[in-house]
Amino acid sequence: MARDKRPADEYSIDELEALLSKKKLEVHASRLQRYRETGRALPLLEGLGIEEYDPESQSGTNQESEQSRFDYKKTIKSVFNRLLLWIEIAAVFGMAFVFFKGFGLLQTLNQEVAEAIEIPTPSPTPLITAVVLPSGHTPPNSPGGAKPNDAEIPENLRPLVQSLPSLAAPTPGPQHAQQILIEALWPNPQPIVQGDGWEQLKKGVGQHIGSANPGEPGNLILSAHNDIFGELFRNLDRLRPGHPIKVSTSSREFTYIVTGIRVVQPTEVSAMDPTEKATITLISCYPYLVDSQRIVVFGELRES
Repeated sequence: MARDKRPADEYSIDELEALLSKKKLEVHASRLQRYRETGRALPLLEGLGIEEYDPESQSGTNQESEQSRFDYKKTIKSVFNRLLLWIEIAAVFGMAFVFFKGFGLLQTLNQEVAEAIEIPTPSPTPLITAVVLPSGHTPPNSPGGAKPNDAEIPENLRPLVQSLPSLAAPTPGPQHAQQILIEALWPNPQPIVQGDGWEQLKKGVGQHIGSANPGEPGNLILSAHNDIFGELFRNLDRLRPGHPIKVSTSSREFTYIVTGIRVVQPTEVSAMDPTEKATITLISCYPYLVDSQRIVVFGELRES
């Protein structure tokens, strides 16, 4: 067939498309022939209408497929990394929430426990139960003069009592007794100190450590000497039932009424037993300048 030598601008569009398609087929056939000669192409599958495999025609597709798979894996990995990051952030916030929530619950629990438990104010109490009544001493006119009378202590308990340290007197508080007035004995109030040991009774009337405070239920125990250090309780035997005994704290005065008087042995410590009602017990050596016994005055709080 003679070659068509017309200029390109004289061809119709259909003719140009036919020429282009023919050219592609020629190029494709030439490439396949070259592959057959070099052993790189599969033979034509006769009867099935399947063309031989063209490696170059497939290479672009394979490259695009590999790139697509790479991009997919990269996207999955990015999504997974972001998911892990958000999980870690959520875990940190979760731990912070648990910590602060637990701290708040602990504070609330401590506050509720503190409100539920009423811690009593500690008050000093005697180390052991008294074995003799307080204020015991030898008379001032005895050969050795006035001093604590250890002979009153039962012999089997003497080493124990003598080995004990002196009980420290508490600091006076507003609830403690501070003054006592017995108008049948003296016109003016007398001071009350905490403790009824030898040194305390040099200063005035002593409140037994651990006994009730004025106006409170229990036994308020006061003692003083009768023939030394002011002889404050010298005339306790003049008291009779019905006499008033006025005891003051820093803010209030309480009046007790005498209910009875007894003379007992120094070892009759039952006179210091606690009571359910608000009572008072006055103790001193007896008789005057003999001091071999005790005189004990009992009273009860007069209701105001």
